[in-house]
Amino acid sequence: MPFFFSLKSTVLWFSVCLVACGQQTGIKPKSQISNSKEVPKEIIVAANRTSAYLPLLKGKKVGVVANHTSVIFNEKGYVHLVDSLLTLGITVEKVFAPEHGFRGQADAGEAVKDGKDATTGLPITSLYGKNKKPSRQQLQGLDIMVFDIQDVGVRFYTYIATLQLVMQACAEANIPMLVLDRPNPNGHYVDGPTMEKAHTGFLGLNSIPLVYGMTIGEYAQMVNEEGWLENNVKAELTVIPLEHYTHNTAYVLPIRPSPNLPNAAAISLYPSLGLFEGTTINAGRGTEFQFQRYGASFLDSTAYDFSYVPQPNFGAKHPKEKGKTCFGEDLSSHPKMSAVSLEWLINAYHNCKDKSKFFNTSGFTKHAGTARLQQQIEAGVSEAGIKATWQEELAQFQKIRRKYLIYQ
Repeated sequence: MPFFFSLKSTVLWFSVCLVACGQQTGIKPKSQISNSKEVPKEIIVAANRTSAYLPLLKGKKVGVVANHTSVIFNEKGYVHLVDSLLTLGITVEKVFAPEHGFRGQADAGEAVKDGKDATTGLPITSLYGKNKKPSRQQLQGLDIMVFDIQDVGVRFYTYIATLQLVMQACAEANIPMLVLDRPNPNGHYVDGPTMEKAHTGFLGLNSIPLVYGMTIGEYAQMVNEEGWLENNVKAELTVIPLEHYTHNTAYVLPIRPSPNLPNAAAISLYPSLGLFEGTTINAGRGTEFQFQRYGASFLDSTAYDFSYVPQPNFGAKHPKEKGKTCFGEDLSSHPKMSAVSLEWLINAYHNCKDKSKFFNTSGFTKHAGTARLQQQIEAGVSEAGIKATWQEELAQFQKIRRKYLIYQ
């Protein structure tokens, strides 16, 4: 069972996450290898491998890039990495918070403010507010930076952009960087359009496919070694690997990685339904089935037998189509994805009453990484025809990717 609960209040959700999760049995990350007769060994995340990285931190002033997923699992549930480091006598000087904040409470796209952690008293520097890259002043006094965030393997999920900008800053300041690796729940395939250089930004800094099939540690190595940091700098990078993980190991996240990815179904569908973020269509925000449905009031109601009404809730203060009856599809029971699907995007476009208002062109291009996808859909190109245009770039990326894989 994926870790999932339905709550309206940000504060209540976070409180339950900290208290109830630690009491539940089965909170430790679950892994299974399909079609295997052997009982798989449980994945050990790098944060749990304290003996591998504590010697690198002792006696040093440490910065940590972390959020609510940065935890060490134990029999009672888990403890936050920062709390653990402090308990073990590591001098943590400062926490850097990505999109959604250190405690995972902010909406997508909502600015994260600097502040102080109520639990530890540590200063929190936002990397999703005035600046997305740590300044030289913000890094002053640090001897090493630790990065530990659960990713989902989708290019426009902003944690990999934060990773790269932190690597850039640390390289420029000559501060070593330590990445604690975590599984990629979408790490079993590579697919989707490749980001074009003309459209790079925080939703995609490099020319990689929409789904890139790498853990965050593998991706860090690729960024460093392929010369993707500006001005030819290179980070002093150490990756602590996972144990008992392969790219074909199914992994159910025990903690939702962000407010609008509540369960395994949403994470699996996110690469496909996330493309709706660049349109006027609602993709489940404002419901308890985020990225497991799509719809809009202006889609042809006769084409669908499913409807819902988005309302403000935890993670979506202002959802698209708020308070309106949206006609669309429920995909919450859809099998696990192993490819990006354009079926739902094309279907919604065909059933949109006013197609001129379907795309938010700038936003869609940033998510897709290319202006060509919108043009192809508007021109009526089939899904198979569109996907055929991806193949050469996907093959080129696969060659690069293979050089940096730590796991089978």
